[in-house]
Amino acid sequence: MKDSEHPFFRPLWRRVAIVAVCLIWAVIEFASGTPFWGVIALGFAGYAVWQFFYLYKRADESKPPVEPKE
Repeated sequence: MKDSEHPFFRPLWRRVAIVAVCLIWAVIEFASGTPFWGVIALGFAGYAVWQFFYLYKRADESKPPVEPKE
């Protein structure tokens, strides 16, 4: 999740899905009696929310994506 502005993360549903998976993982960990891993999963969810919703900048859709030169 280091490169949150990667084109893979442009669709909103993908960013929401990543956060949802982390939250579901946390619930499963807490329900199974392993709060340490539940807190870790909540940390991942919090970081994903921070990166994908708070800091995320929408790419200009009118510009074509830049292809790297080889």
